[in-house]
Amino acid sequence: MQPKSDIINEIRSFGENFSPSYHIPKRVLGKTGEKLSIIGFGGIMLNENPQNFANELVAKAFELGVNYYDVAPKYGNAEEKLGPALRPYRKNCFLACKTKERSAVGAQKDLENSLDKLQTDHFDLYQLHELSTVKEVEAAFSSGGAMETVVKARKEGKIRFVGFSAHSVDAAMMAMNNYDFDSILFPINFACWNSGNFGPQVYTEAEKRGMGILALKSMALKRMNEGEELIYKNVWYRPIANEKIMKLALKFTLSKHVTAAIPPGQYTLFLKALEFIGDFNTITEQETHQLLALAKETMPVFMHA
Repeated sequence: MQPKSDIINEIRSFGENFSPSYHIPKRVLGKTGEKLSIIGFGGIMLNENPQNFANELVAKAFELGVNYYDVAPKYGNAEEKLGPALRPYRKNCFLACKTKERSAVGAQKDLENSLDKLQTDHFDLYQLHELSTVKEVEAAFSSGGAMETVVKARKEGKIRFVGFSAHSVDAAMMAMNNYDFDSILFPINFACWNSGNFGPQVYTEAEKRGMGILALKSMALKRMNEGEELIYKNVWYRPIANEKIMKLALKFTLSKHVTAAIPPGQYTLFLKALEFIGDFNTITEQETHQLLALAKETMPVFMHA
């Protein structure tokens, strides 16, 4: 299946009106010394999309300065699409992958499959994916757990840096206490932060440890209602629709000590984030108050008691 020609043309022409001085800032990832574009490429955007769409979107992202690419086995056939699309640029990119497996055997299988699909001999960053409970952390760190595979693969040169993503404050805090991770991928969102008590404690701990902080859900508004149809097939929550608020929410996230933010899994929102970055500056006090007012009347995607 080929995407409509107007989508391909939209991607190809994107950025033509940008200022000649346009560039995506880069920030250092924790203690690694690696400099990543502050907007990352969420590989989930490629799931169930044609190969030529993947090729065009990756090429455009690279052309504009995106060097951080993230994907996972959980994202349908995204790995198969990203591998060929990223191959021409691989040596100049920072490629991150993940495993949701909690056993050493399962993680090993995931790792080898992902290396094959992404047509690479190593990952710059490999992460335990979506730690959601304390039990999952315990399983990953137990005898025969996924961390055995991760540590072994790092020694073998198949992994350069080790991180994790989490959808739980308790799980994230335990993971950080269990291992000297290079990075954390976590929701840093205006509503979760201010109305859900979800984020500040994890952010503070990661910053104290000198970890690289990578942000999810920066442009999210709230969860979908039960039975409500998804707005975008690869985005399970409701993203912010208002462009002005969307930009403020991204500024809120990137004004913190985070290395990069990964926009929602929809190419139009990814391109919008790249457009916003053209005149990025730290969020103002007035803009922060505007977001706080919205947060008070928003049910956040994640909450912590």
